[in-house]
Amino acid sequence: MGNAKAVSSRQNPVGSKKIVPNTRHAFAARLLAWYAKHKRDLPWRRDTHDPYRVWISEIMLQQTQVATVIPYYKRFLARFPNVRALADAKLDDVLKAWEGAGYYARARNLHRAAGEIVARFDRQLPGTVEELLTLPGIGRYTAGAIASIAFKRDAPVVDGNVARVLCRWFNIQRDPKSAATQKELWHLAEILLPRGCAADFNQGLMELGATICTPRNPQCTVCPLSRACVARRLGRQDKLPAKSQKKKLPHHEIAVGVIWKRGKILIAKRFDRDLLGGLWEFPGGHCKKNESLQACVRREVKEELGINVKVEKEFAVVDHAYSHFAITLHAFQCRWVSGRPRAIGCAATRWVKSEELEQYAFPRANRKIIAQLAQ
Repeated sequence: MGNAKAVSSRQNPVGSKKIVPNTRHAFAARLLAWYAKHKRDLPWRRDTHDPYRVWISEIMLQQTQVATVIPYYKRFLARFPNVRALADAKLDDVLKAWEGAGYYARARNLHRAAGEIVARFDRQLPGTVEELLTLPGIGRYTAGAIASIAFKRDAPVVDGNVARVLCRWFNIQRDPKSAATQKELWHLAEILLPRGCAADFNQGLMELGATICTPRNPQCTVCPLSRACVARRLGRQDKLPAKSQKKKLPHHEIAVGVIWKRGKILIAKRFDRDLLGGLWEFPGGHCKKNESLQACVRREVKEELGINVKVEKEFAVVDHAYSHFAITLHAFQCRWVSGRPRAIGCAATRWVKSEELEQYAFPRANRKIIAQLAQ
């Protein structure tokens, strides 16, 4: 598969690796042949003629496993079949359709971007990387994926799967998330890209990383690129890409109240700018040092909503991890005592019947509290 020595230098500056044409052409030919034979039958691969569907799938696939995305993708498109339907929808409805998929900023950005596509691009998703990058929620990878898959543009992509394949094949031993290594990986992806075949080439690289060149126990014996993979030749495939030192996740104790009044429960809506923005939740917040959980609920409810409550028994404890921190969520049954709820530390408040909770989009940890309530 070409001259492996031409691509195996360890610490060369960005752009100094020379890839001879035969190596580049062999890399692309073998990858494309493998992809044509082994690609998975995924819903969005049947919809590559529709840029809107490619866009939705690429946003959903950010930091989310394929198996998780498939049912959400189908439900979301059934609810919002085109960019106009998404732009015209209420954000609450979009968040409800997204509920459970996580990383809710993606849903908010989809909604904002749909409005811009209608206003600025006459309801047609733009086809160039430069124009796509002007839309909320679309970065370099997503722009390249949409441009290449939906519009057949010669645009490279580098995501986690692609970075892993390239780091192993070129024996890149630096942190793939560093700015310098990212620049190098994008440079290599651009050089390797066969003109006119970007859609299948990019998807092939991502597919190879997802199914063969996996983070653990890569299946090198069936990899179409293994013969010239430097990491495999050196026995380093399990050591690459280099792993960043993981930081210990901060942990927070959160106490919330399920506040009852005349058969209804009080819920609060998070500000759009906040983490989990636009979602509904049970009022409460972070416990201060040396503060009891019950005192935390009373204080947070007073600060957030301006009302007084009687905190009764704790009925649910939920452990949940986000990308940058973890929480233990304590839920207490509460009774309203006095005051009229006001949206002081939240975007809105609402009294609802317990059976109406299903109509609102809640974070996953709050959903577990709702499940406890149902019992």
